Amino acid sequence: MSERKVLYQSPGVPGKRGFEDLECYKLALEVVAEVHKMVKSLPPEEKYDLAAQIRRSSKSVTANIAEGYGRFHYLDSLHKYSIARGELNETLSHVINAKVLEYIDQKKFELLYKLIRETEQTLNGYMAYVRRLRTGSQEFGDKSIHEDQADYDPYDPGDNEVEE
Repeated sequence: MSERKVLYQSPGVPGKRGFEDLECYKLALEVVAEVHKMVKSLPPEEKYDLAAQIRRSSKSVTANIAEGYGRFHYLDSLHKYSIARGELNETLSHVINAKVLEYIDQKKFELLYKLIRETEQTLNGYMAYVRRLRTGSQEFGDKSIHEDQADYDPYDPGDNEVEE
């Protein structure tokens, strides 16, 4: 991919905005835009099947990158980035289906394929960077942070009884 069109311009200060400064996010946003263009060429019977699924999976990539960026501990971030990578590969699978079903031509397929692979490679690089930084490990160690399971039985009225 040579010259890129800027799809989104944040009102924040460049380099200090957040997830939208990440190259993997910018590429994933391009995937969303290209997928939405491609969906317009699908036959009407695919409106609630392939079209809906590929739109959702492509948008999930950007959402999980943003959510991962907002996590403090690096393992929580990596978990979300891993989900984003899975959604990216799901999107590619839908693109392959569209090609096999002859809904898109070879040129459009190759454009999307290369963009998705470039996005994946960039996301993998960012994940390696996050892994090296290990943000949050000094405070919490190298175990994923999560809340303990609540111990209650929703069918036990004992917790809700009012003493008289």
